[in-house]
Amino acid sequence: MADFHAMHVMEALRSGVPSRAVGAYFSDARPGMLNKIQTRMAAVKATGKSEGMIFRGSYGEGKTHMLNTVFNMASEANMVVSYVSLGKETPMNMPHLLYARIIANTYLPGTEQPGFRQKLEEMGPGSGAAGELQAYAATSLETNKIYHVLKVMWETQEEEEREQFLADLEGDFVSVAQVKRVFRRVTGKPAQFNQNFTKTKHCGDYFAFMSTFFRKVGYAGWVILFDEAELVGRLGKKARAKSYSAMQGFLRPPARLEAVFSLFAFSTSFTEEVIDKKHEFENVENIFAEDPTALKAAKATLNDVINSTELASLSRTEIIRILESIEIFHGKAYDWEPQIEPEIIYTSTEGAGYLLRTRIRAAIELLDQLYQYGEAGKIKIAQLGKESFEEDAPLLPEGEW
Repeated sequence: MADFHAMHVMEALRSGVPSRAVGAYFSDARPGMLNKIQTRMAAVKATGKSEGMIFRGSYGEGKTHMLNTVFNMASEANMVVSYVSLGKETPMNMPHLLYARIIANTYLPGTEQPGFRQKLEEMGPGSGAAGELQAYAATSLETNKIYHVLKVMWETQEEEEREQFLADLEGDFVSVAQVKRVFRRVTGKPAQFNQNFTKTKHCGDYFAFMSTFFRKVGYAGWVILFDEAELVGRLGKKARAKSYSAMQGFLRPPARLEAVFSLFAFSTSFTEEVIDKKHEFENVENIFAEDPTALKAAKATLNDVINSTELASLSRTEIIRILESIEIFHGKAYDWEPQIEPEIIYTSTEGAGYLLRTRIRAAIELLDQLYQYGEAGKIKIAQLGKESFEEDAPLLPEGEW
């Protein structure tokens, strides 16, 4: 009988699009890198001190698969996980938009759908946890806007208002004027802001609050996974510089960010094709000539990319082990017993090129042919193209930083 879960895994591999399901079952490759990530993630979980890490990998050689494997590891360790791919829709240089995208792709441990609302909604306005969160939001952040948001969210009798203020915590920010208006009506008192809130400047409050909230409701920490970080290289000069500076907020986060581990996946070619060819150190010097703090952060990120750990090329033995697993899953998915040695699959797929992704797809095509026809002809898997770092036309304004 066909195993539909195995079929799902096979279809994900066939498409060449990595998935969490694939990461859960093909996680034994590159144990050195996984152990390094797991050690640092465990330290964040144990101490509550946040930190970040970058790793590099060649195009099509398993960066996204690695992130999906880490996703599963973190979830099993009772950590909340966010997974985003950087780009124009998830711009590192615009923190308020970045926050909204991260939250929209945030998964509580053991869940298949993103979201955290149920945990907030479970808290009553008079509960001890709610009181602690309100006290934290009132005194421990740069601004006290979130305190007012929580107060209204828990005390209003209007469902529409509750929805609006829940959405604020998800990145659909409510204006200060609206907060003041609703706060006065709900509580009978004027809102007392300790300073003017600007989403482009104070979005860090939201990251800090969510990191504390996740710990408060019983999770061990928050893991944020950034895929395709090399796409920053397609932005304009100013946006790239701001992105490098902003990354330090995740790589060397401030103390108020509690138990957050951030992991960036960059292409190996980023150093040569972007940092060197586009003269990034010179660019950030010019752009941040009057902002030494941002300049220091941007340079630190560039050096972090250059000095980051690279995914080691898989050995013949490791590739054969992966191909053997694929053979087993193919048999489960389509209820048959492939009668072919993994070493033969390895030899038969050498013509697919050096990319692991195309090698896997070639192996699946070979197994498909054996399953359907009892024999395999010539495998035809096109090589994937090389990534480009040509600047894209901007779709969104950069905004203020």
